[in-house]
Amino acid sequence: MNSVLLENDGPIGWLTLNRPEIRNALSLEMILAIRDALDKAAEDSGMAILVIRSNGPVFSAGHDIREMTRKHENTGELREIFSECNKMMLKLHELPQPVIAQVNGVATAAGCQLVAACDLAIAETGARFSTPGVKIGLFCTTPMVPLVRVIGRRRAMDMLLSGRFVSAEEAREFGLVNRVVPPEKLAEETRNWALELAGASRYTLALGKNAFYSQIHLDERAAYDYAREVISSNCASEDAFEGMSAFIEKRKPVWKNR
Repeated sequence: MNSVLLENDGPIGWLTLNRPEIRNALSLEMILAIRDALDKAAEDSGMAILVIRSNGPVFSAGHDIREMTRKHENTGELREIFSECNKMMLKLHELPQPVIAQVNGVATAAGCQLVAACDLAIAETGARFSTPGVKIGLFCTTPMVPLVRVIGRRRAMDMLLSGRFVSAEEAREFGLVNRVVPPEKLAEETRNWALELAGASRYTLALGKNAFYSQIHLDERAAYDYAREVISSNCASEDAFEGMSAFIEKRKPVWKNR
């Protein structure tokens, strides 16, 4: 059985974590499979939006603890797991398509990290999030990296030190997820959201996503200087000209880059 599935539905790509029997734990095999799927998505010019979802009742329980305990005396092998996981998480930001996490059940430790590393997230009302490593003597230092950047220092430290579960609604208040919907509406609402985003020029989506992550950690003056150059180039593009012309002419734009 494939640990990860990648399917196309018009402009939407669906990347499905497919190991429900181990709660979609991020084993090294799963991490590499996700990386491979992301590489394929990056090369797919027909894919405007990528959704990451899961089969089974759990989004992801984080790293495969059994795999880690088998390697507990081999720091090199443990480092490989975390190094490959880091590369996979970073790839989410490097991908030209915006990535939506569709979260059901629980997302813990590296599973919570995966949600935080996506560009956007939607969760069902019963979803819960935690970074509980502290409870087993393993502080969630790698999940901490995107988490603190998304929800801020105090909230991240609360989750990291306590290991407590955060409800879907609290996660929305924190900014960890954008939307919370009833479980029976999760798939439909995710698809509708993805289709709405996919209506934009793919060139513009990719440019904007790259610009967002490139400027976010610059100081304000440097960020403005960078953004000026990007928007000047963007403004001279075919799709920007088409979009502005369509606005003036009160018609729907016809994107060259769809």
